[in-house]
Amino acid sequence: MAHVDVPHTQKAFVPLENNPEVMSHLVHQLGLAPTLGFTDVFSIDEPDLLAFVPRPSQALLLVFPVSQTYEASRETEDASKQNYTGSGPAEPVMWFKQTIRNACGLIGLLHAVSNGEARKHVIAGSDLDILLREAEGLEPVKRADLLYDSKALESAHAGAAKLGDTAAPEAEDNVDLHFVAFVRGLDGTLWELDGRRKGPLARGVLKEGGGCA
Repeated sequence: MAHVDVPHTQKAFVPLENNPEVMSHLVHQLGLAPTLGFTDVFSIDEPDLLAFVPRPSQALLLVFPVSQTYEASRETEDASKQNYTGSGPAEPVMWFKQTIRNACGLIGLLHAVSNGEARKHVIAGSDLDILLREAEGLEPVKRADLLYDSKALESAHAGAAKLGDTAAPEAEDNVDLHFVAFVRGLDGTLWELDGRRKGPLARGVLKEGGGCA
C-alpha cells in the first residue's frame, strides 16, 4: 500500500500515540485552555459506554487502519469534488491540507480545536492563537505551508511524540493508521475534516443531544 500520508519528499514527524493524555498535552502546550481536553471513547453506539464521555463534546478524533477498501471509497467520493479554496472568517470551518508525513494526528488535533465552540477556548496570544489567526486569511495551499514552516508547531509536536505508553516509531516509518476529526460547526453541521481529502466534508446536521438529523 502506498504511504497513507504524503510523498516521501516531504518532511516527516514522529507519529503521535493514540492517547488522550498525549493529545491533551500537545494542545495545552500550544495554547488551548485546560478547560478542554481529550478522553477515550470506547463505543459510539453503546449507551452504557457513551455515558462515560464528558458532555458537551466538541469534536471526535477517530483513528483507524487504512485499508484498500477505504482508499477506494475515499478516491471514489473525492473524484467528483473540486479542491477546496476557502479562506477567511466566512468559512464554515477551518480546514488544513496535510503536507507533513505522519502528521495526521496533529492535523486532526488542529481541526478539533480550531472549529466550533472549541475555538473560543484558545488562549489569546498563545502560539495556537497566533497560528490560527494567521491561517484564517490564507487559502489551503498557503495555509499548509504555514503549518509546514511553523517552528512552534514542530517543537510542541516533537515533545508530545516522546510521551505515551509505548516506544514511538521513527519519523521515517510508514504507519498505516490515520486520524480524522469530526467537529460540530457553530450552525450544528457535522463536518468530517481530513487533511488527505480535497476539503471539508459536511456529513449532516446534528440534533440537540447528539445524532444526525
